Amino acid sequence: MALRTPTQRLARDALRSSTSSRLSLSRPETHSRRFATPAPPVTQDATGSKGPTAMVFLNMGGPSTTGEVGDFLSRLFADGDLIPLGRLQSYLGPLISARRTPKIQKQYAAIGGGSPIRKWSEYQNAEMCKILDKISPETAPHKPYVAFRYANPLTEEMYTKLLEDGFGNGRGGRAVAFTQYPQYSCSTTGSSLNELWKWRHRLEGKSASDNGNGSITWSVIDRWPVHHGLVEAFAQNVEAKLAEYPEERRKDVVLLFSAHSLPMSVVNRGDPYPAEVAATVYAVMQRLKFSNPYRLCWQSQVGPSAWLGPQTATTVEEYTAKGQKDLVLIPIAFTSDHIETLYELDEEVIGESGHTDTVKRVESLNGSPVFINALADIAKAHLETGVACSQQMGLRCPGCTSERCLESKRFFAGQQVSVSPLGGKTAA
Repeated sequence: MALRTPTQRLARDALRSSTSSRLSLSRPETHSRRFATPAPPVTQDATGSKGPTAMVFLNMGGPSTTGEVGDFLSRLFADGDLIPLGRLQSYLGPLISARRTPKIQKQYAAIGGGSPIRKWSEYQNAEMCKILDKISPETAPHKPYVAFRYANPLTEEMYTKLLEDGFGNGRGGRAVAFTQYPQYSCSTTGSSLNELWKWRHRLEGKSASDNGNGSITWSVIDRWPVHHGLVEAFAQNVEAKLAEYPEERRKDVVLLFSAHSLPMSVVNRGDPYPAEVAATVYAVMQRLKFSNPYRLCWQSQVGPSAWLGPQTATTVEEYTAKGQKDLVLIPIAFTSDHIETLYELDEEVIGESGHTDTVKRVESLNGSPVFINALADIAKAHLETGVACSQQMGLRCPGCTSERCLESKRFFAGQQVSVSPLGGKTAA
């Protein structure tokens, strides 16, 4: 379903002309708060302000403790968008997750007892919202929320918190679903948006036009693979790691960009992820002025079916066997540390390479000020455009047969009639 922007503009203009009332969310006095302190409830008085704005980070998530690993894996293997197991999904998913739980628990124990992805997601969002309050006062205050697909806080938990904090339930309000996967895939961002649509459907109503009844107005930042701030943050971290090699060897170090792989069934369906990951890699190399030889490889294959390759571990093995032992791994599709960086890359790929002194990993973005400023820039630009979601998001994969995907895309595209520039919402 391709989005028709002129049609959306006409619908929005018609809606604007039909009423003079506008949604207003009063702005509570700004004050400093400690990290992870719950945001105070918002109040809305339907008079004219364009804030507050809920900024919702979407991500896969990870178990914060080893005790949460079983539930995390159960949700992961139940998701046919991420790991398509066909008609046997309901049988194979629980079987695979149960068999893998003890092994994965040991991996999380090895990196400190749990994934740091929640800590970093909450920190990045909170810091981004502080910047947005300054550079986009029209939509302030900005309230940070995190919605994970497979771990706490789950999408349902996030949505319930939104309602408790004064969004929706007849009071309207604006929320931005901001994917933390820079490159779009139906299996990651698409799955998270499908889940968001499901809980919006269950908790607020079936129709995109329900916004006139005071439900939350949603818009989506669905991809940002070559944003200049993202590219700069990656490039600076690569330069810092290269500086650890002797100068006479530095230019010959091979840069191995590593991203989470996809089943070939998903790739062949037309998923845009491989192309968008490659676009990020090329943009980073342009910023580095192609200072080093480089390759893109893929990690985290699960199960016996064919996945996108070459695999990162195999790539490192084959290069070192050929005598190329100066290698730098760059997690190019991840915005913070989690099991794939801290265990799979650090402990397995590098730890088992036999060359831990010459095979290194670039630091993840984590608390990088350059990266967090990039997030704020992306969010501000999105709020200024008044676009509910990109035209690219509205285009289904050529081989897509998912009715849930179709309805989800229709819903977010249909939010266009309620979204206006700088975060405002026109009441019905």
